Amino acid sequence: MPLFDLAPIPDLPVLDEVQGYPVRRIFCVGRNYAAHAAEMGNEVPEQPFYFTKSPANLALSGATLPYPPGTADYHHEVELVVALGAPLFQASPEEAAAAVYGYGVGLDMTRRDLQIAERKKQRPWDLGKDVEGGAVLGPLTRAGDLGPLEGRAITLEADGALRQSSTLDLMIHDVPHLLAHLSGFYTLGPGDLVLTGTPEGVGPVTPGMTLRGRIEGLTPVTLTLSAPVPRADDMS
Repeated sequence: MPLFDLAPIPDLPVLDEVQGYPVRRIFCVGRNYAAHAAEMGNEVPEQPFYFTKSPANLALSGATLPYPPGTADYHHEVELVVALGAPLFQASPEEAAAAVYGYGVGLDMTRRDLQIAERKKQRPWDLGKDVEGGAVLGPLTRAGDLGPLEGRAITLEADGALRQSSTLDLMIHDVPHLLAHLSGFYTLGPGDLVLTGTPEGVGPVTPGMTLRGRIEGLTPVTLTLSAPVPRADDMS
């Protein structure tokens, strides 16, 4: 018997399925849209690069979450989410494409001030990226029910105002090549998610704001930010 019980990681709902998709790992791709790299003052990388988010920090679409501690510059990033349904190791792009189970819409929430501060010191980005409730994910649609990704619009609205707007064909590295490249470093498989990068237009959020991310043909993802949780010394 364990010493204590951990909170379960929620399964992702799948359209027209009774059972959910269990999550094992969350990989994220950095700077996969040229315009986003430019707005952040960064060069476009020749090869994909990655960071991870803890599955324990996953939140389902529709959540209301507190503005996180330790930041004054919390940002939204809307992304295509790829869910794997078969093993992948040192795969070709064709093999990688065949291993996709489904797609969804996600929010990669980021403490931008902490990310940039750590990056300037050549330190890991964990404080900026692996935030509690920082991976907000919508329901999955099976790949066979969606069809080709090319040309589909990806957008984000904050309180109804459009902030991010692009199309999936502007990703620098497409899904098959991303998965094939990542499979050269990890043995991938069912339960692994890949957030494929965000287009330009990222920006700050504030308590009380509601975000809605959309990709044409997929179920939108939504998040509402509530006030920060007060510190113990603020309540005395």
